Amino acid sequence: CKTVRRLADPLNIGRVIARPFVGESVATFERTYNRRDYAVPPPEPTLLDRLTGRGSKVIAVGKIGDIFAHRGISEVRKAAGNMAMFDKALGAMDEAGDGDLVFANFVDFDTEFGHRRDVAGYAAALEAFDRRLPEALVKLKQGDLFILTADHGNDPTWRGTDHTRERIPVIGTGPGLAGGDIGLRPTFADIGETVAEHLGLAPGRHGTSFYAAMGGHARTA
Repeated sequence: CKTVRRLADPLNIGRVIARPFVGESVATFERTYNRRDYAVPPPEPTLLDRLTGRGSKVIAVGKIGDIFAHRGISEVRKAAGNMAMFDKALGAMDEAGDGDLVFANFVDFDTEFGHRRDVAGYAAALEAFDRRLPEALVKLKQGDLFILTADHGNDPTWRGTDHTRERIPVIGTGPGLAGGDIGLRPTFADIGETVAEHLGLAPGRHGTSFYAAMGGHARTA
């Protein structure tokens, strides 16, 4: 895969993904959790670079480190399955200090249920995630921001096996935030700029913060 990554670089292909599996037949075929993503490094500094550059810690849970080619990442924590990943995220929240970022990806929704068009499995996974959300929310301290979102759709009721194109949810909360309607956003970069403003970074080149619409007040770095 590293060789393929080098061959793919001139074509600007975003990622080469290694998906190891076990099994001797269709009946026993099963992907393992040893997935690796070989990504093109971001073409310019990201929110993660800006945070680590000023001395903040960025804890990546799941495949986040691979997606960003391990740039702007302080620590990587991986686990097998959404619930184990949730445990890792909770541990990272406990350790994160003021100005740090915990960035978690729960990949099972996509790989185990979305691509496989497993409606019942997807529903059960959402319910399991919902049941654990209070464990994260109770850890939030005054001045913390918690955002739930997605990078794309993957409707398990739709035909085929590929990603789908519905708009993603963006749900944010935190102690002291009044809340509000952030409207339809034109770019994913708005989420990054919202986190940047919340953590006291200067505005970046891309995106517009909606932190004020949530009732937030930016802090100084």
